[in-house]
Amino acid sequence: MEKTKATWIGFTAVLMWGALAALTIGTAPVPPLQLNAICFALGGGIGLGWMAATGGFHRLKGISWKVYAFGTAGLFGYHLIYFTAFRLAPYAQTSLIAYLWPLFIVLFSGLLPGEKLRPLHLIGAALAFAGAALIVLGRGAAMGPGAGLGMGLAFLCALTWAGYSILSRRLGDVPTEAVTLYCLATAALSALCHLALETTAWPATAAGWGATAALGLGPVGLAFFTWDVGMKRGDIQLLGTLSYAAPLLSTLILIATGGAEPTASLALSALLITAGAGLASRA
Repeated sequence: MEKTKATWIGFTAVLMWGALAALTIGTAPVPPLQLNAICFALGGGIGLGWMAATGGFHRLKGISWKVYAFGTAGLFGYHLIYFTAFRLAPYAQTSLIAYLWPLFIVLFSGLLPGEKLRPLHLIGAALAFAGAALIVLGRGAAMGPGAGLGMGLAFLCALTWAGYSILSRRLGDVPTEAVTLYCLATAALSALCHLALETTAWPATAAGWGATAALGLGPVGLAFFTWDVGMKRGDIQLLGTLSYAAPLLSTLILIATGGAEPTASLALSALLITAGAGLASRA
């Protein structure tokens, strides 16, 4: 696949993740691990349907169990740490720290064979991060008990997703169809953890069911397949920088749905993120 095409396929995951916050709000009162189980089951269903339509089941033959363990640990581990961090620490600070993952992807990509990290990559990633920081910190939050642990988990969360993404590049020979099994295994683990740790609650309205379905079909489903394509075959530095569009898109969608107010800092954030992505693409 052409590198530019793969990059833009990967970017569709970022676009879908922009709707993550608004859709998650709409799924209340479903607890996090139960929601995870539902969404990843839907994501796995997408993969099964895709393979049935294309005859791709044979491509899963010969893949080591270690690859499946890696993929499942990446998806399940990231979301478990992410949800736990948000239960302990303020949303603004936790979100900002968790959004270090695109910067880590840009930095760690320089360690990959055949990849070269240029100064414009670093400048672009730093500008985009500053834009994301303006968005997230602009919401404000008070510190409370457990905040330190929560923010530490948010940092681990960022490292987990960056590590998963970078190592996916090293597994370039593994077909994207394998993400289907990652999703199904993550759904199963999430369901077991939900039964052990949470009280089951289902969406209370038709809109809640719609938000849950949309979440599983998009941000916590199809997005992982397109992200896999981008990480394995696209421009990894540019894609990492473009990922800072996610918090911007998330805020714009919240404004459109009445969940946030437009501000001057949002306009500045958009400028910084756009400039950062532009510099990375120039590199």
